[in-house]
Amino acid sequence: MTAAPATSVELAIGGMTCASCAARVERKLNKVDGVTATVNYATEKARVTYPGRLSVDDLKAVVEAAGYSARLPEPETPDETPALRKRLLIAAALTVPLVALAMVPAFQFDHWPWVSLALAAPVVTWGAWPFHRAAAVNLRHLTATMDTLISLGVVASVGWSLYALFSGMAHLYFEVAAAITTFILAGRYFEARSKRRAGAALRALMDLGAKDVTVVRDGEEHLVPIDDLREGDVFAVRPGEKIATDGVVAEGGSAVDTSMLTGESVPVEVGPGDAVTGATVNVGGRLLVRATRVGADTRLAQMARLVEAAQNGKAEVQRLADRVSAVFVPAVVFAALATLVVWLATGGSAEPAFTAAVAVLIIACPCALGLATPTALLVGTGRGAQLGILIKGPEVLESTRRVDTVVLDKTGTVTTGTMTLVEGDGEVLRLAGAVEAASEHPIGRAIAAAARERFGTLPAVTEFRGTPGVGVTGVVEGRVVSVGRAAGGDATTVAASWDGEVRGTLVVADTIKPTSARAVEELRALGLTPVLLTGDNAGVARKIAAEAGIDEVVAEVLPEGKVDVVKRLQAEGRVVAMVGDGVNDAAALAQADLGLAMGTGTDAAIEASDLTLVRGDLRAAGDAIRLARRTLATIKGNLFWAFAYNVAAVPLAALGLLNPMIAGAAMACSSAFVVSNSLRLRRFR
Repeated sequence: MTAAPATSVELAIGGMTCASCAARVERKLNKVDGVTATVNYATEKARVTYPGRLSVDDLKAVVEAAGYSARLPEPETPDETPALRKRLLIAAALTVPLVALAMVPAFQFDHWPWVSLALAAPVVTWGAWPFHRAAAVNLRHLTATMDTLISLGVVASVGWSLYALFSGMAHLYFEVAAAITTFILAGRYFEARSKRRAGAALRALMDLGAKDVTVVRDGEEHLVPIDDLREGDVFAVRPGEKIATDGVVAEGGSAVDTSMLTGESVPVEVGPGDAVTGATVNVGGRLLVRATRVGADTRLAQMARLVEAAQNGKAEVQRLADRVSAVFVPAVVFAALATLVVWLATGGSAEPAFTAAVAVLIIACPCALGLATPTALLVGTGRGAQLGILIKGPEVLESTRRVDTVVLDKTGTVTTGTMTLVEGDGEVLRLAGAVEAASEHPIGRAIAAAARERFGTLPAVTEFRGTPGVGVTGVVEGRVVSVGRAAGGDATTVAASWDGEVRGTLVVADTIKPTSARAVEELRALGLTPVLLTGDNAGVARKIAAEAGIDEVVAEVLPEGKVDVVKRLQAEGRVVAMVGDGVNDAAALAQADLGLAMGTGTDAAIEASDLTLVRGDLRAAGDAIRLARRTLATIKGNLFWAFAYNVAAVPLAALGLLNPMIAGAAMACSSAFVVSNSLRLRRFR
């Protein structure tokens, strides 16, 4: 009996408060036979692949047994920052006078310690309740997280203070317990707000789509919800409206603003037969569009899935941090106990020994380690989506750092991919264009389009006849006009004749995109060596390469030979990126160390690539590599400072050089630093 295929699901995980929680949930899920799970603390989601013998309810039960909640994600994640903000403000309002009372002798009056207790009680109970609750859940499952450290520090400070108060001792720590709680709440609040800001780009992307659509049925227009639109339906798009879904223009002409998907600010002119993408905006005339993709199959939905999958992944550098976080909390508890014992064993009094131990508990922070990669990925991939750059996963970031050679497919990547008239005019163009207007050949369409642009309406043609591989003939204005191939250098040359004589030639070529030369310069500036790869003849390839500023050319390569070219370059010790857009590029894109697909290309190419460039502009390749490298550098910077903070701070706390209040503030600041450093990627240009 054949085993049921594996299935993937995304679960929203509730109750996680630090990286240790995420590591614990991931570890519990991966212990189940056949299950592979990745848990992301920043997005609070788990991506789980599981065998057919299990169900989603089984996975939920595993998560719940670990002390957390699991559910299928909702379209809009509730914003928890208002509740956190309320808790923070009340705690801060009580903590400020409490700290002033403890730190300024002039403010102290008879029985002031009891007032301190009254001010501290709501903060260390209700204010710190999320930490105490999480610590209790962890204790029930015989585990520990960051909340365990915070709860222990607060409880220890309050316990010592109560003992001192009832024993008549002078040194109380009510203000320390309250200040720790307030600082940590502040850190959690700013962390939550920053994480929400980091994910704003993805939410904005998913909200781009139209909510309603005007469907044309039997000549009448009907406004229906977007979910009722079906493939093949014709719908109307008025000026200023969003195009409801991917489709082909059936009637009308207009300019379409694609900036929200591609980052390209210049509107694109469209007419009958042109493809349009859902969520772009019609800025010109009225269009009738036939739907070709709906729902989850649209480009917008595919983009959202790619971005979300990338944000849920983990770079290799993060896995080390996860392993550290998993053992970090027990190690810190042990270090705090060891600090207390060593101080007392070396003749220190109980008060400084206690202070140092509490500082060790509070200063240690695995949260910054857990946030280092996911927050940078959230912001980097979200910013990429805004610029029309889709990064498939965090492992792609490592590839961009090592790439030294970029192979550029010619047709549709460096060039426009469509034939254009580059030489010819006058009567030759007018009559040849009239005959070619009846042809479907790409060369004929290029000549006819140029003739219409130059002369407007073309004369009618009769007795049209086309001979494959030879040319076309027809009667125009009483003359038999023939247009056919002629010998000609590096481009396609056709000769036009009538009345038995050749009257002139027209030159048609696939022209270089206006931005390609600039794009090649930018790739060189990134340390990459460009290589032009094409199936065209060497003469055409060299001409295009010269215009683009490319020195190395590989021409006359069959589609299946493109993979061999990439393999040969890799065998020479090069790390190769490949940029392409066609079905015949898919295998080479998959073979390359880094595959970049032009989003204007085929689904096969996009599926085989690591990065998708939604814009049909080669400059996006340089932007994509720069963004990926910047994101990787941000991740590594975050991890360095998160590790360095703990390496430096814990010994200082153990030596009694850090007050617990300062330790609490420093711990909150470490997480805030990692998140704010990641948010700088939002300014990437």
